Amino acid sequence: MQQMWTPWRMAYIRREKRPGCIFCEMLEAEDDRTQLILHRGEFSFLVLNKYPYNNGHLMSVPYRHVDTLEALGAAESAEVLALAALGVRALRRSANPHGFNLGINIGKVAGAGVLDHLHLHVVPRWEGDSNFMPVLADVRLIPQGLAETYDELKVALAGVLTEEREAGTGD
Repeated sequence: MQQMWTPWRMAYIRREKRPGCIFCEMLEAEDDRTQLILHRGEFSFLVLNKYPYNNGHLMSVPYRHVDTLEALGAAESAEVLALAALGVRALRRSANPHGFNLGINIGKVAGAGVLDHLHLHVVPRWEGDSNFMPVLADVRLIPQGLAETYDELKVALAGVLTEEREAGTGD
């Protein structure tokens, strides 16, 4: 039997399960890079998932701590979606995926890992990225480290935002 090592998962497995919200705590921290926050908007932020389903897995998260989609105001909803689109554009530039899965899991039965702070997942997909590992071994292979992915996405985001400003289509 072949062994696959995923040492980055041990921090997640062993971490102290404590009350509080990971997204709210991220926002209170001073270092966006350490928290993997890629971009801060007026009502929401774009962050790399520390425990990704695929390389480049992002989340668009409202600042306000709400647990349902209908609890968001119109401006918040619009920006959460706009930041997801910004993330898609940056991922296209930096990683050239063949497609994307976008989704919001509301409630434990729907697969929400963070139950009380809504967030929109942006998962890049490549042809052939699904294989037997998740099915047979309950293992997902992520080919790039988070720090490298973060750095590449920051550069890509800066390029996308510059192009949008120059074209008059950005904020």
